[in-house]
Amino acid sequence: MTGVDDLKGAPAAGPRGEGLDARLVVDRGSFRLDVELAAGPGDVVALLGPNGAGKTTALRALAGLTPLSEGGRLRLDGVPLDRTPPESRPVGVVFQDYLLFPHLSALDNVAFGPRCHGVPKAQARAQAAGWLDRMGLTDHAGARPRRLSGGQAQRVALARALATHPRLLLLDEPLAALDARTRIDVRAQLRRHLADFEAVAVLVTHDPLDAMVLADRLIVIEHGRVVQDGGPSDIARHPRSDYIAQLVGLNLYRGRAEGHTVLLDTGPSITTTENLTGPVFVAFPPGAVTLHRDRPTGSSARNLWECRVSGLETHGDQIRADLSGELSLAADLTTVAAAELGLHTGAPVWATVKATQTHAYPA
Repeated sequence: MTGVDDLKGAPAAGPRGEGLDARLVVDRGSFRLDVELAAGPGDVVALLGPNGAGKTTALRALAGLTPLSEGGRLRLDGVPLDRTPPESRPVGVVFQDYLLFPHLSALDNVAFGPRCHGVPKAQARAQAAGWLDRMGLTDHAGARPRRLSGGQAQRVALARALATHPRLLLLDEPLAALDARTRIDVRAQLRRHLADFEAVAVLVTHDPLDAMVLADRLIVIEHGRVVQDGGPSDIARHPRSDYIAQLVGLNLYRGRAEGHTVLLDTGPSITTTENLTGPVFVAFPPGAVTLHRDRPTGSSARNLWECRVSGLETHGDQIRADLSGELSLAADLTTVAAAELGLHTGAPVWATVKATQTHAYPA
């Protein structure tokens, strides 16, 4: 794939710098955002979190659309941007609804950025044509936004953001407006484009799959604070909050370990294969849970709890059973198994999990 600086007629990007160094502090009424964010050139960072966590506020602060409060800082490639107006920052933004100019063609939408930076019209259009070719949109250069599909509009918005060679690329839920089928294709295309981007990219999303596929690093925000920061595989394997556990599909508990036994804060205990001491998390997938209508005898599972079905819903070709009782947990089973057990809301069940299918790690 053609690199950013290999496009014919494109101006050379600035030198690779120090990347992003920020402390995003924003006070807004009773809400306070306080997030440390550092990333090097070439890094793709995803900000994840529930609604109201502060993700969009963080993105707006990076773009200069929301001013930082006292104690905040923002440096990009070693240059302070705190007092730099948004239009003068080397920042490109892809908005959730793309915000393409409806009266301009795809070509002129992409050329708009270079034109604002003083590039002559003919040269700006030539650069825009190169970006559209890179995005596979040459045949749609003359089309206005209303004639473009969602996936095509997303790529035009990305090309427009990249055409000014930003040192920081911000993507606000870039795939949220796409239908499920288009989303798969565009996600793969976006991953390739981000792999070629030589500066810092920050992605805001509520979709864990988008984050896992597109980002090198995930930063999870809850209530305006960072609760976990790490690589996708590490966060998926070691969630540290209920929100993250739900995102990655794990049952998660906190307790105190004494050898292979973890006494949970909620009361019961879990036997694990890890030998630990002190505060720990214990996690296991819903698929590790086996359900029985009667208390099992002779089972090799070391963990056994008496529960009641509090909810049932379809997850693909499986049934997700939410259980309450000695331990609240989720269990996945086939539709056949659910029918054989006669599961329904309120049904009593016994849940078992083998110690080898649990994972304990320090809290």
